[in-house]
Amino acid sequence: MERKRIALVAHDARKQDLVRWVAANIAALDGQIFWATGTTGRMVHEVHPDLELTMLKSGPLGGDQQIGAMIAEGRIDFLVFFVDAMTAQPHDVDVKALTRLATLYNVPMACNEATADMIIASPLFTDGYKPRPASFTGYEQRPL
Repeated sequence: MERKRIALVAHDARKQDLVRWVAANIAALDGQIFWATGTTGRMVHEVHPDLELTMLKSGPLGGDQQIGAMIAEGRIDFLVFFVDAMTAQPHDVDVKALTRLATLYNVPMACNEATADMIIASPLFTDGYKPRPASFTGYEQRPL
């Protein structure tokens, strides 16, 4: 199995849920490569110090944008972003930009446990599935 490059992000009210999700799925996630925004990464690392995890800046301080850049560069295979749908986020524009880039570049994205569970339980997770690469030829070659 080719190792997946996975980004982990969670809003404050969902950080513990993400840590629990990683713990519940450690067998499927072991051996993958992770990047996580600041506090989320520290919390995951405390519970799972053996994971290959790179911590980025906190989301509001640019971590969401760092992951977005990695998506645009083709360096992320799967975005796990546990969203708090009940609380307004002061950096909502960054959150929207991150989810927009995952959508634009055809990167699988799970915003809750149910979707994350379905993705990692799929045979496509372990069988070397590569999503169709995004093509922007029409956009890039549009008349100025």
